[in-house]
Amino acid sequence: MVCVTGGSGFIGSWIVRQLLKRGYMVHATVQNLSDPKETDHLEALEGAKDRLKLFQIDVRDYDSMAAAINGCQGVFHLASPCKAVEKDPQVELLDPAVKGTLNALEASRRAQVKRVVLTSSVSCLVPNPKWPPNTVIDEDSWTDIECCKRDKIWYPVSKTLAEKAAWEYANTHKMDVVAIHPSNCLGSLLQPRLNASSGLLLQVLQGSPRKHNLDW
Repeated sequence: MVCVTGGSGFIGSWIVRQLLKRGYMVHATVQNLSDPKETDHLEALEGAKDRLKLFQIDVRDYDSMAAAINGCQGVFHLASPCKAVEKDPQVELLDPAVKGTLNALEASRRAQVKRVVLTSSVSCLVPNPKWPPNTVIDEDSWTDIECCKRDKIWYPVSKTLAEKAAWEYANTHKMDVVAIHPSNCLGSLLQPRLNASSGLLLQVLQGSPRKHNLDW
């Protein structure tokens, strides 16, 4: 049995699909069980009727996270806000990203999960103005948080703080954690809503004048 937090999103939906295809029992989390745009495409997947259970969670609420993870041997943690900040970046992005990650790890540790796969982001690696030019970016490169704060680019801050918190927690508790760092996520959509990357590409194709960091 495997848990996928953020199961209704672009990456999450594909992970749920692949797990079901391989015969796993899957717990997938969504923000709102009453929203068909979050649930219908998951419930329509092959194998979902018998091997998929959906959970409504708030990533900041440990109990709801633990309910989804209990009984699982593996966890894919994807649930983290990816949106433009409207008022308060601390409340809208930073707290949910960090607290959600720590809640997922704490629940996984208590449930004796064998491995947690954390979907981090390439935005944890760049921008890093201090990185030597013409040098391959590796695990030693971290996004310059202060640079992002100055430019009010809050998503990289949220993902960087969350991943750093995850490694600190994992090292303290000797947990098996893997982090992956996707860039722009494009391709066939299983979910009815555009994900952030596809929305960005659509804006470019439509001639949006705003600056896009597609080179990440």
